[in-house]
Amino acid sequence: MEREAALQIVKEQLTEHRYIHTVGVMETAITLAKRYGANPKQAELAAIFHDYAKFRPKEDMKKIIIEQGYPEDLLDYSPELWHAPAGAYLVEHEAGITDSEVLDAIRYHTSGRPRMRLLEKIIYLADYIEPGRSFPGVEDTRIIAKSDLDGALIHSIKNTISFLLKKNQPVYPDTFLTYNDLVKNRRTDE
Repeated sequence: MEREAALQIVKEQLTEHRYIHTVGVMETAITLAKRYGANPKQAELAAIFHDYAKFRPKEDMKKIIIEQGYPEDLLDYSPELWHAPAGAYLVEHEAGITDSEVLDAIRYHTSGRPRMRLLEKIIYLADYIEPGRSFPGVEDTRIIAKSDLDGALIHSIKNTISFLLKKNQPVYPDTFLTYNDLVKNRRTDE
C-alpha cells in the first residue's frame, strides 16, 4: 500500500493531534529502519497504522481481544494497551494488510514482548521518541537511539515503568518481561 493511500485511511480514524503524532512516528520509524537495517517500507506502513484503533470504542476492542484469543489479562490493565492488538486485527481485516511483521509491530507497540523482532523494536521506539513527544527522559532516549537501539528501548521501558509506578498504576507483565529480555540479552552480548 502506498504512503498517501495509507495515510488517508488512517486520517479518517484519528483526531488531528493523533494524525500529526502518526506522521511523526512514521518519519522516525523510517529513520530508525534505515539506521538499523530494517525494511523502511515495512516501518512506514506499521508506523502509519500503529494507532489505527486508538479511538475505537473500548467495548469493540474488548470484544476483539476476547474473540481473537488474545491474552485476556490485557483486560485487567489500562485500556491504553488494547488498541495495539485490536488495531493489528482491524488493520488486517479492514485495510487488508497481511504482512505478519507489520501486524506484530502494531500488536506489540504498547506492551512490547520478549524476543521482539527488529521492526517491532523500531515501531515501539518510534512511537516513544517521535518529535511531538515532550516528557521527562524522552530527549535522553532520542540521543541513545542514534547509536544503540536496544539501549534506547531499555531506557524508554524503564521510564514507562517508573512513570506507572509513581502513579500507582499496574504494569502489564509483558512490559517487565520485555525489559528483562533486553537487559539479559544485552549482558550476554557484551
